[in-house]
Amino acid sequence: MSTMTTAIADNVIQLPRKQAGPIATDGHLADSDLDRWANRLARLLLGRGATAGTRIALAVDATIEAIIAEAAVRKIGAIPVSVTDDEFVFGAYTGITTRARRPELTDDVDWLVLDDRSTLQRYLVSSDAPLSTRDLRAVS
Repeated sequence: MSTMTTAIADNVIQLPRKQAGPIATDGHLADSDLDRWANRLARLLLGRGATAGTRIALAVDATIEAIIAEAAVRKIGAIPVSVTDDEFVFGAYTGITTRARRPELTDDVDWLVLDDRSTLQRYLVSSDAPLSTRDLRAVS
C-alpha cells in the first residue's frame, strides 16, 4: 500500500462493523447506510461546537435514530449520556432529541431536534463522507 493511501486511511474515522438493524423494504439497513447517516449527524454536532470529551444528552426513543445518534456522538469523541440517567444534565450542554420528546426536556441543554425542519435541511445538505482528523480539528 502506498504512503498516500495509508495516510488517507489513517485520517478516516469509521464505525466498527456491526450487524445491521431491521428497517426498510428488505428488512435490513446496511452498515454503510448507518455510517453515512452518523457522519452527517456528527457534522451537525461539530457545527454546534461539540468536540471530543463533550457530554451530549440523548433523548431519542426510535431505535434507528438512537443508534445513529450514539454513533455520531462517538465519532467525534464525545460522550453520549442517556436522559434516563439522573446525571445527564450535569455537564451536558448539547443534546439530541425529537419533537415528541422536546417538551419534557430542560431548556438548559441546546437540543438538536432530529425531526425539526431546519435540522433536516442542514442534515440533507451535509456531507456523508467519513470524518477525518481535519474535520475534528476544525472545531477544536
